[in-house]
Amino acid sequence: MADILPFRKPKAAKKPDTTLCRSGFHRWKVDKDKVFDVKQGRLVTAYRCERCGALKTEAR
Repeated sequence: MADILPFRKPKAAKKPDTTLCRSGFHRWKVDKDKVFDVKQGRLVTAYRCERCGALKTEAR
């Protein structure tokens, strides 16, 4: 008799939207909680990705 190999189902991705973020296509939205950066000492605009939660700041 030959050895029988068990077949496995391919794993599903956690979130289909995160593949876009991994490729650099974030969906940025303004985060109004943080408007002043203490380290820079000036007003900043904070952006948070709706899909993955990454944070990006931009000085005004």
